Amino acid sequence: MIFVLMMAIPLAGALALLVPADRFLRTDFAVRAFGTAVSAATLLVAISALTAFDFGATSRMQLEIDRPWAPAIGLRFHLGVDGISLPLVVLTALLTFLCFLYTLRHPPAGGRIRLLTALLLVLEIGMLGTFAALDLVLFFVFFETVLVPMYVVIMLWGGTGRRAAAYKFILYTLLGSGLLLAGMLLVGATSGTLDMTALAARHGSGLTRGIQITAFALMGVGFAVKAPMWPLHTWLPDAHTEAPTVGSVLLAGVLLKMGTYGLVRVALPLAPDGAAFWAPWLGLLAVIGIIYGALACLAQRDLKRMIAYSSVGHMGFVLLGIATLTPVGINAALFGNIAHGLITGLLFFLAGSVKERWSTTDMAAIGGGMLGTSPRLASILTFASVASLGLPGLAGFWGEVLALIGAYRPHADLPRETFVTFMAVAALGAVLTAAYFLRMLAKLTHGPAPEGVPRGPVAAVSVQEYAAWVPLIALTLLVGLWPKTLLDVTTGPVRALFGGG
Repeated sequence: MIFVLMMAIPLAGALALLVPADRFLRTDFAVRAFGTAVSAATLLVAISALTAFDFGATSRMQLEIDRPWAPAIGLRFHLGVDGISLPLVVLTALLTFLCFLYTLRHPPAGGRIRLLTALLLVLEIGMLGTFAALDLVLFFVFFETVLVPMYVVIMLWGGTGRRAAAYKFILYTLLGSGLLLAGMLLVGATSGTLDMTALAARHGSGLTRGIQITAFALMGVGFAVKAPMWPLHTWLPDAHTEAPTVGSVLLAGVLLKMGTYGLVRVALPLAPDGAAFWAPWLGLLAVIGIIYGALACLAQRDLKRMIAYSSVGHMGFVLLGIATLTPVGINAALFGNIAHGLITGLLFFLAGSVKERWSTTDMAAIGGGMLGTSPRLASILTFASVASLGLPGLAGFWGEVLALIGAYRPHADLPRETFVTFMAVAALGAVLTAAYFLRMLAKLTHGPAPEGVPRGPVAAVSVQEYAAWVPLIALTLLVGLWPKTLLDVTTGPVRALFGGG
């Protein structure tokens, strides 16, 4: 019942906002405070799920609810988590709460705060449900629930190019969703069940190799659009650049993870033969994305757009880990998911703070000297940047290193020479990642400040900004210094994916 409560709270909050403003929550600040309280309650339920979880049996589905939903066609309302999905559930609840906390003092331009709050709560329901769903159709319903709210958030509160960005976002994701549904229904119709736990336990038995290859291709493309994987990534930079700060944080911190999570939770265990067939191609596209993302970042003038392209590269490491089809590689992908959510969420919060102070995210227009004019903001931006480039001891390091190790020793059925080549190319991408982040810091934080930039007012950082940044900084340090805290949670269920205990 924990997950029913976890999704019922934001649902009730969204419905409450349908009450006219003259009867309930008459001011914008009251609405923002209400959204913060609702998301805080949801986070507390997520933390209670964390405390109720048996960490001695992370490979077992826990906290389950399994009720008939549409018995005539075999659909069930089946929710639960294991060590793969639990960290993502907690990350989702945390980032949503931090977004609401941030808006208490820094609401996006454009007004209509009541509608924005309701949309973010509906978005939270879809994100949480995606990571907890254990029925294929239920998974798809939650997976699709996030599309319209994010589309509206970009369309109404985005920048000057918001319309084109919103249209591109919805068209790409709807196309991917159609292919995803086709692949899921192919598996469900052939196997006779839509239950994800039952299908995963079969490890593809009952499905011919041809069906598995077809199903994995359909589902893989659907998930790859959301990840996003090169060359299906082109919606991402525009969406990130135009979205308001809270939209960018949730898009990078959670929505991208829905694609890579789907590959691990759905596509890989349901069609393992298909995964083995397509893995070299997945690895190839992953390393192209790593190099392409890094080179694109080196060419960017806009801070938000650079961070967006960095996500293409970072998620390339996640996809490379999945392509190895090894426990090490899958663990790398799951670790990289969490690390990217923490670090890139922090980076987009910081980009929002930069834009609020300088009224732009154009790095040339901002100029240098941020360490002199806004030392606290510049220091935290430096921390987030070195975490993202993979400095040892911080969260970004482990996912990339484990992905490279997995590529060095891929699954026995995969061509090792090919994956060793992928490893070498991906390592080059890691070097380029350091280059573009150091270039960005050199442009923004060092050197003299441009004439006319005052000291003092620019340097002020609000309590709400600190409140949004500090948890992400602390968790980046925690999982970076003690990666065992996360790897111990994911290792058991990852082994179960391959038929182990």
